[in-house]
Amino acid sequence: MDLRELWETHAAQWIEWARAAGHDSYWSFHRDQFLQIVPPPGRRTIDIGCGEGRLTRCLKELGHNVIGIDTSPSLIAAARGLDPSVDIRLADATALPFDDATFDFSVAFMSLMDIPDTELVLAEAHRVLKPGGFLQFSIEHPCFVTPHRRNLRNQDGLTYAMEVGDYFRPLRGEVAEWIFSSAPPAVRSGLRKFRIPRFTRTLSQWLNLLVATGFVLERLEEPRPTDETVRIRPDLQDAQVVAYFLHVRARKKAG
Repeated sequence: MDLRELWETHAAQWIEWARAAGHDSYWSFHRDQFLQIVPPPGRRTIDIGCGEGRLTRCLKELGHNVIGIDTSPSLIAAARGLDPSVDIRLADATALPFDDATFDFSVAFMSLMDIPDTELVLAEAHRVLKPGGFLQFSIEHPCFVTPHRRNLRNQDGLTYAMEVGDYFRPLRGEVAEWIFSSAPPAVRSGLRKFRIPRFTRTLSQWLNLLVATGFVLERLEEPRPTDETVRIRPDLQDAQVVAYFLHVRARKKAG
């Protein structure tokens, strides 16, 4: 089964869970810190791998002239159905249906690590950007979301360390099964797990790939929930111990 078929198989479940309050507990602080470093609004923006359109809608609300693209017809239909005013299109990230230098800003929020042909996606993101335009993306942190990972907790159930391993062993489509851990047990027990292929790179491989594509690295961030956020959502405490996500902003050279 290919990647598109897998997402189509799980699309309805993903849409339900993504839109259910509290199930994706990492979403809010992760999104908010990502949006803090996006370029000013008013830009012509493309959201690559937009899924059911969560971040696309946020960008539109901030004033971006945004187009979201994804390869899953079911996710696209859901995005359009929730907000028909948002421009969502069915398209392949490795062959974007846009002319060169069309956009001021390319964004990919938690999508690049789910696409095997990362080189092609970055090349396309670079091609459709105007000179001086930005690419900003979020991925699972290469250093802490590794093929082997184990959460180490103390007697009070609080995370004090993360055991990681096989950092240099790349995953090239191995299927991972998971489910939102913060959903109530009664809900989790009645649903099948998501099955999504994983594609991993080391931190240096990600950054060197950006440089080789022609981008100039501009900013790196590792989002962390605040103490106040953790008081409200104690299940986020482990994200204060290690960074689960990496935010990268890079610029296409002017001229």
